[in-house]
Amino acid sequence: MAEILPFRAIRYNLDKVAASEVVTQPYDKISPAMQDRYYDASPYNLVRIILGRRQEEDNPASSVYTRAAGYGKDWLAQRILQQDPLPSLYAYSQSFAVPIGKTFERQGFIGLGRVEDYSAKVVFRHEQTLAKPKADRLELLRATRVHYEQLFLLYEDAGEIDSLLDSARSTTPAIDVNDEYGVVHCVWQISDARVIAAVQKQMSDQKLVIADGHHRYETALNFRDECRRAADRNCDPQAPYEFVMMTFVNMNDPGLLILPTHRVVHSLDAFRVDEFAAAVEKLFVVENIDSAIDAARAAELLRERGQHGTALLAATKDRAFLVHSIKPAGLRLLAGLSARQQDLDVVQLHKCLLEGVLKLSEESIRNQQNLSYVREAAEALSHVRGGWANVAFLMNPCRVQQVRDIALAEEVMPQKSTDFYPKLLSGLTAYALD
Repeated sequence: MAEILPFRAIRYNLDKVAASEVVTQPYDKISPAMQDRYYDASPYNLVRIILGRRQEEDNPASSVYTRAAGYGKDWLAQRILQQDPLPSLYAYSQSFAVPIGKTFERQGFIGLGRVEDYSAKVVFRHEQTLAKPKADRLELLRATRVHYEQLFLLYEDAGEIDSLLDSARSTTPAIDVNDEYGVVHCVWQISDARVIAAVQKQMSDQKLVIADGHHRYETALNFRDECRRAADRNCDPQAPYEFVMMTFVNMNDPGLLILPTHRVVHSLDAFRVDEFAAAVEKLFVVENIDSAIDAARAAELLRERGQHGTALLAATKDRAFLVHSIKPAGLRLLAGLSARQQDLDVVQLHKCLLEGVLKLSEESIRNQQNLSYVREAAEALSHVRGGWANVAFLMNPCRVQQVRDIALAEEVMPQKSTDFYPKLLSGLTAYALD
């Protein structure tokens, strides 16, 4: 049973600051250049809290985490941040365009969701997590006792919940802001108790799949368990730490898009193109294609071949190959995996090509020792053609239904298998535990 609650969100006071100057992309999508830009945009930009600058003299008593807590308290005292008076849900829409020129709108809502162990079979993951980012986020949560960023959860219905929220939305959103990628983010506060109760009822039988935010969800789990241990026998099932701020989006929303994340392999001393191609041919059907292929044509070829099964495009400095139709020798490398996983392009890439042909270990892949992840196909191609990398692998995006099936089967995908676009903007709402 998915338990959803309204909450009194902490939000920026837009009479004192401009939304465009204080919001950010999620912390793990902020590059050093973006961090600098956010710092310059406003002294109240959320980056100071979610991804502050570290200093040489940092120590446990004075650190990036204690400074984050101080900013949050100071901004509340200055009324830069303020808490809504009424428990609410927050309808959230994102309007955006994709490179092919088509525009979309993705709708959802922000609320609190109960933090559930995976064994409860209410919240499902599709990715493994790493210890280091979870330790970082846990230190931040301990210091601030505020969830400043939303988790991205998927549910599935025929549109009933969106209809309920649409009926309660005012004409003018409470927040209307464009991000640096041209995405328009709008938020409406919904405090009508009858609408909230109807949404809660519709959500009560939902199974929730984490789209983005696996590390922060497991951080919320770890923090909840810490608080439970501290409370000992006085645990309150409705305690604030039993919930976390989430944005819920319908899996059937036409604006729910996943982009591919391409792989670039570099720094392999023994890499030989002819040997690589011969090894791949033992595992897949390989078609030589124009070595000068551009990103647009590569995406077109992948889409066409992907309609008939899995497909990858491998490019080196002087050659390019379309890789598809796995052979029995390739299937043997997938032994032990479910049919759901075996059918994924990303699994065939990792198990057959990265591990099987290039001999990259699972640990080296996790640590990104010889592997980089790139969103733009043109950038991946430029790495190999410029001689910086050995080989680039271009991919089709994973489908939402594949994510759903893997998650509900309690299986996981390799790292960076999904890139939901656009990201949820940070700085729209926050959830205070005190």
